[in-house]
Amino acid sequence: MDLPNVSSALGILHPICITKGRNAEVWDESGRRYIDFIGGIGVLNLGHGHPAVVEAVKAQVDTLMHSAFNALPHRGYLSVVERLDQFVPVSYPLGCMLTNSGAEATENALKVARGVTGRQGVIAFDDAFHGRTLAALNLNGKVKPYKAGLGALPGPVYHLPFPSQDSGISAEQSLAALERVFDVEIAPSEVACVVVEPIQGEGGFRLLCPQFAKALREICDQHGILLICDEIQSGFGRTGKRFGFSHLGIEPDLLLLGKSIASGLPLAALVGRKELMDALPKGALGGTYSGNAVACAAALAVMDIMQDEALSAWGNAQEAAIVSAYQRWKASERFPMLGAMTGVGAMRGIVFEDTDNATGGEHLANLLAAGRDAGVLLMPSGRKRNVLRLLPPLTTEPDVMAEGLGLIEQALETLKA
Repeated sequence: MDLPNVSSALGILHPICITKGRNAEVWDESGRRYIDFIGGIGVLNLGHGHPAVVEAVKAQVDTLMHSAFNALPHRGYLSVVERLDQFVPVSYPLGCMLTNSGAEATENALKVARGVTGRQGVIAFDDAFHGRTLAALNLNGKVKPYKAGLGALPGPVYHLPFPSQDSGISAEQSLAALERVFDVEIAPSEVACVVVEPIQGEGGFRLLCPQFAKALREICDQHGILLICDEIQSGFGRTGKRFGFSHLGIEPDLLLLGKSIASGLPLAALVGRKELMDALPKGALGGTYSGNAVACAAALAVMDIMQDEALSAWGNAQEAAIVSAYQRWKASERFPMLGAMTGVGAMRGIVFEDTDNATGGEHLANLLAAGRDAGVLLMPSGRKRNVLRLLPPLTTEPDVMAEGLGLIEQALETLKA
């Protein structure tokens, strides 16, 4: 695919150009149809062009396209933050700010944490991903391709192993690593915040150990450290619940939201305890495009659609379809490179293991190419890019879901053990 004016640093995964999308289906410039299990990398939980979102966007374009909220407030921004206060399942009133991207939400969360606590230290996790801007970058839990060659980054940031049934790392191991950080690297009184994904996205769709999450919440409370949950990929219904932290039995102090919040329009948010969000001086938060009126209209439609009953039904159906297909593939013993299934609910990954013929990452790269040839678009994850992450829209029709899984099986049959 010839892309002479696009920076090669963008690293294109699939060398096709799409022109149209409808729910879980897309079409390229030649008119070829594909089933999309990438979903804009987690942005399209309601699919391409959900009718209610499209209608809301069209209506908004006819009335007001944009106003810079810091200078001239508009109703869309106000309505979104009011709805977020109702939509996010926490026991406290929310303070909110809207941003353009998840990385921007991360940056502002670090700003709030520093301002509130007067501290600079941050604790993050191996294999984490929180964005590509400079401070967010340092939170990421792997060097290549994100941090290599960039020198010193804003910090200090200390990384812990991510405890999960999916990673094989126990709560006790990660708590011991945290104790070591406090003993050797930085006193807890100098740590502003801990930033963690309830379910890692780029890290391989791994659910944080609930036992560890509860212990971490207690440690943060004990030392005056803010607990920040990054729900940019795991939120807005991805698991079948509104947010991933609901699987852990905790409440964070701050939440990073994005991706499916506006069904493909550029919108994200930092939300949290109101006293924290109100702590910085006036003018410390904001942005010219943040909370664009058209994106806000899309977000309001998304929250109208994402009621608990619908999310549960969609999530259960998708989980059942994916788990059943995976179990069938494993039981057949035809695909020795297939490892464990990761994740929770409808947010599922499949590990590809090394065999005599290829590494797990090579097997998955071959699967992606074979899948594309067959007509299904797939996405890798994990430190070694050996975890298939499945991100079909929650609204995918059952027959399209079955067809997509069948095409994955067809692609699996091309792999050599």
